[in-house]
Amino acid sequence: MKLTVVGCSPAWPNPGGAQSGYLVEGAGRLLLDCGPGVLGRLREREPWPTVDAIALTHFHLDHWGDLVPWVWGSMYGPGHDVVNPELHVPPGGRGLLGELGELLGSRDMFEKSFRISEYREREAFRAAGFEVTPVRVPHYTIESYAFRVEDGATVLAYSGDSGPSDTLADLARDADLFVCEATLSHHEPEPRGHLSLEEALAAFRASGARRLLVTHRPDERPSEQDIELASDGLELEL
Repeated sequence: MKLTVVGCSPAWPNPGGAQSGYLVEGAGRLLLDCGPGVLGRLREREPWPTVDAIALTHFHLDHWGDLVPWVWGSMYGPGHDVVNPELHVPPGGRGLLGELGELLGSRDMFEKSFRISEYREREAFRAAGFEVTPVRVPHYTIESYAFRVEDGATVLAYSGDSGPSDTLADLARDADLFVCEATLSHHEPEPRGHLSLEEALAAFRASGARRLLVTHRPDERPSEQDIELASDGLELEL
C-alpha cells in the first residue's frame, strides 16, 4: 500500500497548499476526500486522474469541493474519455449532490461524472481493491466519518475531521499508519469539531497504531519537532 498526500490544508489553505486529498494505491487507486486544489495537483502527474474510486468523509467544502471542477473536466474537458470513478458518499449524499447540482449546473451533473453509492456506518465496502470501513465521528453538527482502509496485509486509518472520541482509537487499532487531524491549538467550546495536537497524540497512543501522521494542521500553529507532519506531495510506502 502506498499513500500520497495530495493536499492536507485545514479549512483555510496553507500558503500554496491544497486541501484534503489522500491517494491510496495498491491493487487500485483510491482517493480519500477531494478538497479544493486536489484535482490540479493530481493533474501534475497525469493529464486527467485515473483513479478507480473516491470516498468522501463528509460534506464540508474543504473535503469535497474539487468534485465540481472534476465534473466540468469529465463532461467537457480532458476527462471526457476517462472511465468515471466510483464515488462513495455518506448516507443521504446522493440526494445532497443532486440538490447542489441544481444550484451549480444541473441536478444530474454529478451522476454523469461519477458512479455514486452511499455507504453505511460500520458496514465495510469495496473500493479500488480495498476494504473500507466508515465509522462516524463527532464534527460539529455535520454527519462525518473516519475510514479504516485495508488490503489484507496493511491497515491505514484516516480520521477525517473529528473532535475527541474513543471511536478514533478503535478505528486505528493496531493500524500500520494513523493519519489523524490536529487542527487546533487549544480546546474549543462544544460542540467539538476538531482535535488539538495533544488529543491527536492521545488517540494515537490509545490505538496501538505503529505510526502517526498528523494532518489538517495550519502552518500558523507550530508543532513539536518529533511529530511527523503531513505535507503536500509526501509519499509513504506502508
